[in-house]
Amino acid sequence: MKIYVMVDMEGISGICRASQVRGDGADYQEGRRYLTAEVNACVDGCFAGGATQVLVQDAHSSGHNLIWDQVDGRAELIQGRAEAGRMPDLAGCDGLILLGYHAMAGTPEAVLEHTMSSACWQNVWLNGRLAGEVAIDAGIAGDLGIPVIMASGCDKLCREARRWLKGVVAVTVKEGRACEGARLVSAEVAHARIRAGAAKAVGKCPTLAPLKFKAPVRMRLELVSRGLLPRLRPNTKILDGRTFEVTAESVEAALFLLCGA
Repeated sequence: MKIYVMVDMEGISGICRASQVRGDGADYQEGRRYLTAEVNACVDGCFAGGATQVLVQDAHSSGHNLIWDQVDGRAELIQGRAEAGRMPDLAGCDGLILLGYHAMAGTPEAVLEHTMSSACWQNVWLNGRLAGEVAIDAGIAGDLGIPVIMASGCDKLCREARRWLKGVVAVTVKEGRACEGARLVSAEVAHARIRAGAAKAVGKCPTLAPLKFKAPVRMRLELVSRGLLPRLRPNTKILDGRTFEVTAESVEAALFLLCGA
């Protein structure tokens, strides 16, 4: 069984401030260590649950965050940007894990909440429903017939994942108190939860259904600031001074249009 792990940074245990996740942050190297250790716990759990192959994508910011020589040697690692889309080599995998994710923009008391870009993006809707990165990435996987089997992060992220994904294993590694505040468990406890969750998720994988969005997919974006709307073009509709909508045949194609606007 081949499992794909899409790993972000804001939802990793021990992380609760922006300086831990920015490349120029004073605590970034600390954040990298926490990230790598949590990936290793997830990889270990995947193999314990019956996975035969685990592919990890470093998906935070530029994609150069994991400490390569400290990653579990049984896993393969994708780092940096790729021309092949948001999740290269996802096709052919049996299940997707969203590790270290954060809640959507505007979620009260969620750790480092945002959707794609805290600087530019305010709200996103998928087919009329307010959505964050969990739903977007689950939809991309769903277009390929691949279910999200596990999501991890703060308690608000796990609540969001359960709203979208029936049967998903949601692993809480911290309780959000503010954008830069959380109640933390120890690394030992958090990693044990991740390891057990991943093993359980791999075992459930054959019973879980992918998240499917009806085509054509409508993806709407409300921007943080005015004056950034794209030029009017096919498949794009301007709704107001900060909001526009694109239409495409898949979630990934819609996201590509949104990001390229």
